[in-house]
Amino acid sequence: MITGIAHINLTVPQDTLDQAEEFYGTTLGLTSTPVPVLQKGTIAWFNIGSSAQQVHITFGPTDPSSSRHPCFKLASRQELEQLKGRVYEHYVRGGGAAPMTADKPGEINSGTQGKEYPERFFVRDYAGNLLEFTT
Repeated sequence: MITGIAHINLTVPQDTLDQAEEFYGTTLGLTSTPVPVLQKGTIAWFNIGSSAQQVHITFGPTDPSSSRHPCFKLASRQELEQLKGRVYEHYVRGGGAAPMTADKPGEINSGTQGKEYPERFFVRDYAGNLLEFTT
């Protein structure tokens, strides 16, 4: 029986692990964790809290128009809004690790306005991966 997710894998362009560290580590606040010695420089791993779940970043094709996405859960609406603000600040600041798109705090969120709205937001990371965040 499936009891959870061990990890998700997202792809980014070749040689952009520094941007992954900045975006996933600094902006999103995930904790970088060591990878196997033989995979250094080709993959990055980030822990999702203390859940034993991870985000793996590897090199590969990206599709900035895809609707495929992981959805990350936050403990409260306050934490969701704080993260949304950090992501949007990074989007405005720009740089190689800046998200391609980010929902602006205080405005209508992207995506459908279904039952979970407004307790979610979306962002496309620097490589075009769509990410959803919710409470």
